[in-house]
Amino acid sequence: MNAHRKQLITLAHPVYLSLLASVAAGIINTVWVSRLGGPAVAAVAVATNAENVLLGVALVFGSGTTVLVAHARGARDPGAVRAAVRGGWAVCALVTPVVVVGGFLLREPLARLVLDAGAALSLAVDYFAISMPGMAVFFAQQSADGILKGTGDTRTPLRLALLANGLILVCDPFLIEVYGVQGAAAATVLCRSVALGVGLVALRRSRVLRAAAGARPAEPVVRAARRTLRTGLPMSADFTVRQAGALALVALVARLGVTAVAAYSIAYKVMYVATMAFYAVRQAASIHTAQLLGSGRDERRAIGRQAVLVSGSAGLAASVLLGATAPWIMAAFGAGPAVAEDGALFLRCVGPYLVLMACFIALGGVFEGSGGAPVLLRVTLLGTAVQLPLAYALSGLGLPGVCLALALAMGVQCAAVLLSLRRARSQEGRDVSLARVG
Repeated sequence: MNAHRKQLITLAHPVYLSLLASVAAGIINTVWVSRLGGPAVAAVAVATNAENVLLGVALVFGSGTTVLVAHARGARDPGAVRAAVRGGWAVCALVTPVVVVGGFLLREPLARLVLDAGAALSLAVDYFAISMPGMAVFFAQQSADGILKGTGDTRTPLRLALLANGLILVCDPFLIEVYGVQGAAAATVLCRSVALGVGLVALRRSRVLRAAAGARPAEPVVRAARRTLRTGLPMSADFTVRQAGALALVALVARLGVTAVAAYSIAYKVMYVATMAFYAVRQAASIHTAQLLGSGRDERRAIGRQAVLVSGSAGLAASVLLGATAPWIMAAFGAGPAVAEDGALFLRCVGPYLVLMACFIALGGVFEGSGGAPVLLRVTLLGTAVQLPLAYALSGLGLPGVCLALALAMGVQCAAVLLSLRRARSQEGRDVSLARVG
């Protein structure tokens, strides 16, 4: 097996399993909350969506630190490793109070953005009263995970995710029974706190970090924090743009009717099983690229090819599997006949989009690991700007039209990335020629 491919798979599969564990815990959590009635489910759904948005904020210091630590580790520079860790924690410490205090004070206006007055609104406010202060734990956990991944350790974050989500599944029934919706929030915060404690111990035991602990930081903490921001902000913005585009697409699908929205929502959740694999490969490619560049080896082209091969194969397999099992998948969600029919049609038509997305997302890891995240952000903005008008224009064809719009927009993004790579290679060639002439 190709060495780059082997390393990508080694790094990616723990990330993928940890993402799956989080999704599974969220689904089971919803099942327990559903016993409290529809308003409780709506309240928790709103809170969960808010957390997904805040995950984009966490990427600033989480993913930014991962890339910088990986680069410093590749350079075998303990001082740079220590500086990257200090910079990541500094940004986390700056962002956390703003989100925690602001979210707590504005918990009711936040809930009103989605919910009208009523029981669901009151329950969402109650949930936010605990979950917003608990974001301090969530952010610290994301920062610790980012550091560990930067050292090349993606297995410990997996174990921490399994620990946290396993404890949540045990604690949820008891705390929900006693405290209702607030019990669900409390269970999440408490169990994440336990995992965070274990994660901090893992950081202290890391050989890479122990070696860096006694080194003099390569730069002051303020400068390191700025470097973290420069590295992580484009990744955070890319995630936020994709989330916003997904929400806008739901609004467009709503024009097709309630049945189409329900089918689309279920099918899109099913697709997470595949798309999380793409993002796992992306993280692996980012870590591997940054480490090798830090060691003075520019293997971006080789890593990119292998990332596309691994992720594209996963996308192709997912397309075939979803298309073949679509009716049974929709039936498993208890969808009515009309919703099941529309959902199965969507899953059978979405294959080309999944394959193109797999390639684009994976290749994005090479950009992130080499400091090219701003280029990737511009491509994402372009793709979103193309996707929404296309979806509006093709929505007359129903959900197959939406699938076609998704595939065409993703094709534009793939073409833009390939063009950027070609320009970069051309520039490298000119630089080499000039160097030889000089």
